[in-house]
Amino acid sequence: MRMFAVFKREYFQVVRKKSFLILTVLMPFLLAGLMIVPAALAMKGLSGKRVAVVDATGALSHAIEEERHREASPAARGPAGFAIGERGRSAGPLELTIEYVPAPRDSETILRETLARLNEASRRNPQRVDGVLAIPSDALSNPAARMTYYTRTSADFMTQERLARLVNHALVRIRLTGRGLAANEIDGLLRSAPLESVAISSTGAKKKGGELNFLAAFVFILLLLLPMLIYGQEIMRGIVAEKTDRVVEILVSSMSAMELLAGKVLGLAAAGLTQVGVWLSMGAVAAGFAGAASAGAGFRPLDLINPRLMVFFLVFYVLGYLVYACIYAVGGAISNSDKEAQQVAAPLILVIMIPWILAMPMLQSPQSALAVTLSLVPIFTPITMFLRIVVSEPPAWQIALSILLSVITIYILFWITAKIFRVGILSYGKRPTIPELVKWLKLA
Repeated sequence: MRMFAVFKREYFQVVRKKSFLILTVLMPFLLAGLMIVPAALAMKGLSGKRVAVVDATGALSHAIEEERHREASPAARGPAGFAIGERGRSAGPLELTIEYVPAPRDSETILRETLARLNEASRRNPQRVDGVLAIPSDALSNPAARMTYYTRTSADFMTQERLARLVNHALVRIRLTGRGLAANEIDGLLRSAPLESVAISSTGAKKKGGELNFLAAFVFILLLLLPMLIYGQEIMRGIVAEKTDRVVEILVSSMSAMELLAGKVLGLAAAGLTQVGVWLSMGAVAAGFAGAASAGAGFRPLDLINPRLMVFFLVFYVLGYLVYACIYAVGGAISNSDKEAQQVAAPLILVIMIPWILAMPMLQSPQSALAVTLSLVPIFTPITMFLRIVVSEPPAWQIALSILLSVITIYILFWITAKIFRVGILSYGKRPTIPELVKWLKLA
């Protein structure tokens, strides 16, 4: 009952804060903004660009214009007005202004004059261009000919990729025409086939998703990481504050250190789970509306959120939180001020972020040695194993072993934390060294 009293106090102390309510409501919108705004700005930056194509062959004007019309046709459009590129992937928005500059004679002079327009300062100047693509005079006859793209930034790869694809299609079209092929035959030969990603489990079950599963994995990892970071540090700061105010001396006189520790950890875990539950509910509602709006296109976002995934999310959330909460509680018990607690928290945050840093290679190869090894290391298990579950289907024995190792680790950490907590919460002055911590474990 005394532990439950601490549990209630910690839980309601957090959920009644205005910051908790504001973060709970605004976080999904902030996450959505972090994903949508950069993509929207990138599309806006691309759609407003003007590029010049300096053609030393002088023969590609009609072919390039045909390719532009073909790319803008409804059949070539993907979702949200994107053009379908190689392998059926979205190639970018269609509002790219291309100025064709024929240069069959004196191409070097014309290229220099066109490159000078890159340095125009005012974006409103109609002579200003954002990039120049130079096509060599032997582009039609020499298979080894190279085109050159000039721009003010070396990172303008989206425009470069789209221009290269468009001009190469135009070159191939002219070459095939020269071989006597009809226009409709060339269209059939150059038509790209859409690519659909399907994951096959060990049981033979098929799971669609592709890039959406990739995105869902990152969202779920954030939902696991954020509460660990926020409420782990909340535990640390709370313990330091109670030590500073000497409140903890009153608390340990009426209950054991283990009851106090368990009440704090479980209370904040429940607060974090409440917050994540609200976020998931908001996400499910948004996915439902998105699914209804895109049902005609065969896209169903709710397919990414299934009961099995939610069960594993809950399991690994609790396991991950308890692992890191114990570590943060030790940090609070051995610290005497917020400054010392921040110094302890810095390496802990780096450790927690390791799965996030290595998320990309693990998402691309969830059965690799790196992913399997990290998913069986207890302090990384909750994030890495769940990440593998989202994008693939790990063997059942690996999932069971990871859960078992996490439970054993939590038991050991609670035992160690309780011993250090029992001595540390009543210790003031200099922060203990590692030998002193070992001594506390023997004495407690």
